[in-house]
Amino acid sequence: MAQTAVKKRRKHYSASAVIWIFVKYASLVFFSLVALIPLYSCVVTAFKTEAEYNGTNVMTMPQSWLNFDNFIQAWQKANMGRAFINSFIILVCVLAGSIIIGTQLAYVLNRFKFPGNGLIRNLFLFASLLPGIAMQVTVYEIMMNLGFINHLYGYIIMSMGTDIISVYIFIQFMENISVSLDESAIIDGASYFQIYWKIILPLLKPAIVTAMVLKGVGVYNEYYASNLYLQNKDKLGVVATALYTFTGPLGSKYNLICAGVIISMLPALIVFLLCQKQIYSGITSGAVKG
Repeated sequence: MAQTAVKKRRKHYSASAVIWIFVKYASLVFFSLVALIPLYSCVVTAFKTEAEYNGTNVMTMPQSWLNFDNFIQAWQKANMGRAFINSFIILVCVLAGSIIIGTQLAYVLNRFKFPGNGLIRNLFLFASLLPGIAMQVTVYEIMMNLGFINHLYGYIIMSMGTDIISVYIFIQFMENISVSLDESAIIDGASYFQIYWKIILPLLKPAIVTAMVLKGVGVYNEYYASNLYLQNKDKLGVVATALYTFTGPLGSKYNLICAGVIISMLPALIVFLLCQKQIYSGITSGAVKG
């Protein structure tokens, strides 16, 4: 009886199934290597001296893992202390402003029916299809006429522009919040702003976490806009532009660049490790629901 049960539990795979399983796991290994090899190369290069980097390939391990001179030079020469401060100020202000603007806009579009509601939604959808680089000529001219070039507050206001993806996330999540909550609050004498602030906004926390992750990563890694509008790199440099201190017409110091990359990754890694539970729950709960 036992042998019969074991035979029943055995699975017999056809040749095509075996090939498919092999291809599936081989592709997983391949794409994992594609993702991990650049990271490994960056870490290895960050601990190499300039002579080591010029005399070995990028996969060769450094002679000493205690060589922190590259990190010290990267921090000092790229003025990364100031860059981190500027990036932190920009990130906090942009996230706070974009969340307030986005949730209020989603509240109006979702809860109030008025002529042009559908048109506004369609215009947002159309705007999301336009390449951002194509709009920079107009945006730069507006920023220049307003005197926002080379000012941190100007860059913050520009970056605080409504994030269309976040607005759609808020609208979709708000579809699952019963309108009866609004009606009950109105009967109790609450204003529309009180409904938004005390009822809608707290219930949107999962969607807000999702939007903050998407927006925060984009703002922190934004190079083109920060390089264009914050041209005074000594006072207004951010993390994304600080790494380009070590590039030039005579060559690039990749060991210092890799050290700077690792330094720039540490804050995001620390935030992720400390808040991963909230991030995961926010993304899964704030995902678009049908």
